[in-house]
Amino acid sequence: MTSLLERRSPGETARDEIGTGPRRWGFAGLVVGLVLALAVVTGFAVSFGSVRIPIGDVWAIIAHRIAPGSFEPWWSAARESIVVDSRLPRAITAAAVGAALALAGGVAQAVTRNPLADPYLLGVSSGAGFGVVLVSVLGVGAGVLGAFTIPVAAFVGAMIPLFLALAIGGRYPQPTAVILVGVALAQIFSALITFVLLVVADERHIGVILHWLAGGFGDARWGTAIVPGIALLVIGTAILLTAHRMDLLHTGDDGATALGLNVRRFRILQLLGVSVLAGAAVSVAGGIGFIGLLVPHAAGYLVGARAVRLLPVAALIGACALVAADTLARSLVSSVEVPVGVVTALVGAPVFVWMLFRQYRKVES
Repeated sequence: MTSLLERRSPGETARDEIGTGPRRWGFAGLVVGLVLALAVVTGFAVSFGSVRIPIGDVWAIIAHRIAPGSFEPWWSAARESIVVDSRLPRAITAAAVGAALALAGGVAQAVTRNPLADPYLLGVSSGAGFGVVLVSVLGVGAGVLGAFTIPVAAFVGAMIPLFLALAIGGRYPQPTAVILVGVALAQIFSALITFVLLVVADERHIGVILHWLAGGFGDARWGTAIVPGIALLVIGTAILLTAHRMDLLHTGDDGATALGLNVRRFRILQLLGVSVLAGAAVSVAGGIGFIGLLVPHAAGYLVGARAVRLLPVAALIGACALVAADTLARSLVSSVEVPVGVVTALVGAPVFVWMLFRQYRKVES
């Protein structure tokens, strides 16, 4: 079954489905609709919590902060602090991480022509986890950057397997070499994490690390959104500006080369961008699965195969999905906050299985 799927990118799957599924959405209208949906989901996310704040008050507080003369405050200072200092930065961080993971997933699936590829393709998540373990358990560099110590350690750790994979696998002409080296490095770093947790860590460290690995935004503040925000702005813009070249890969490597594309270099650069986006996301949110795997398929179904349309739509859907998932994670259990990675796994795993069997039946027929 995997061999059948590996020959099809999400765009190719979507292109086949457009003719028999719903009518093709107007791209501009869909983008506007998704932006509005993101605003609505963000408003509800900020409104919802242990202290319920009317959504009208939420937008009034935000407008008052942006333009102080726009509203005469009728809300308490405590309520304004909840919105501005806690829930809004958390929602914005979740949106940035969701957009980064979905965009990275779409690129990973397009350049590898494998609809099962995800943003953590080159061992980014395992490397980030190992960076957190080094800081939390072994005290390497602990306290140097204050509250940013763990995010910085996670990002640096995420980049280690990336550059190792590019340095080792990049010497070979086959594009799968980099990916296979990344998979091997992911297993190595996962083994190192397990070793440290079993041999060195105490119960307090184990709890903190496992909670981080499960993914969440409990510690999100305005400074937290900087890393994924900058990565999304810089790397995301570069990816979108070169997205039209990804469509050449649908013709195969030989066809893309004949059309003037340096396929090997293009793939490596795109995988580098994917890993930086994923590293930025995992550095502040931990391991959150299925967003980068499933969202590109949803985007492809709506707008078709062209990367210039699929990728921005995927980013917007990913932002909406992760903000909604984080809101759900905060509300499932009143006494404790469920890691958002648990929510995405519980929702994403059944959808993933359904997608596999649906595609398998389609190929068989």
